[in-house]
Amino acid sequence: MSDATSFVRAGKVRDLYAVGADRLLLVASDRISAFDVVLPTPIPDKGRVLTGLSRFWFAETAGLVANHLLAADLADVDPMDRPRGSNGAALDDLRGRIMLCRRVDVLPVEVIVRGYLAGSGWKDYLRDGSVSGIRLPAGLRDGDRLPEPIVTPSTKAELGAHDQSIDFDRLVRIVGGVLAERLRDAALRLFRHGAAVCERAGIILADTKFEFGTWPNPGDLVLVDEVLTPDSSRLWDAAAWSPGGPQPSFDKQFVRDWLERQPWDKTDPGPELPPDVVAGTRTRYVAAYERITGASFARYLEEDVIAP
Repeated sequence: MSDATSFVRAGKVRDLYAVGADRLLLVASDRISAFDVVLPTPIPDKGRVLTGLSRFWFAETAGLVANHLLAADLADVDPMDRPRGSNGAALDDLRGRIMLCRRVDVLPVEVIVRGYLAGSGWKDYLRDGSVSGIRLPAGLRDGDRLPEPIVTPSTKAELGAHDQSIDFDRLVRIVGGVLAERLRDAALRLFRHGAAVCERAGIILADTKFEFGTWPNPGDLVLVDEVLTPDSSRLWDAAAWSPGGPQPSFDKQFVRDWLERQPWDKTDPGPELPPDVVAGTRTRYVAAYERITGASFARYLEEDVIAP
């Protein structure tokens, strides 16, 4: 008897399918979002890069924090029950895109860790010298390394809405004091380990966001969603790092920078991306995969064969 697979919802990037009562199948698309808007132009192979890197990091960090990944292929899902599109047809070519995961109770917050000053953190610092209520030294520049990594949580908004930065006290009110402490400790362990791995690859992990759930007990943390990818992280070229402005990167900032130069009010719908931005984004994402994992992206696709 196979478990029925049913569509649950579409996120900004991933489509979720329920596999029985206790598992989820995550299928990463090539959609890209910026400023909380899903753009109309996909980035070829982007979903495969996100999945491949997440698989790598889930294995790399399993000894630090439990995670929800159960399998990285469809061997446990009956062929008749595999995901289908809105027209009922079986989805084509899922190579490199899927993760079969344990269903957990996902917490309503994102845990952002910053090792460098950039993005919204830089804007907050310019305004009042602090980020999420954490006072920082005076005189820092855009792109400067912080004295130590800091945790700056945010709320998790619905699709199309904006996440809101919160301080640690607000995090405590949302999830409770004990769990808030555990989230902060787990996120810092993950960040420091990820930063060390990236450093060996010539990449600076400037900041990233983690998502967590609990299973089976309310206090048992589980790392979920994606981990340390170009979508969820700022990944800078260490050899080119120069504080004082934007940094050469292997992440979504390339798209954000192009969008900032367009006459767009950052509301849906977003503008179509030109071919050079699409190609440049794909190149950066694939480079992130290959530098961090030390493996060929083409080989990843060749070896990730979906069981018949």
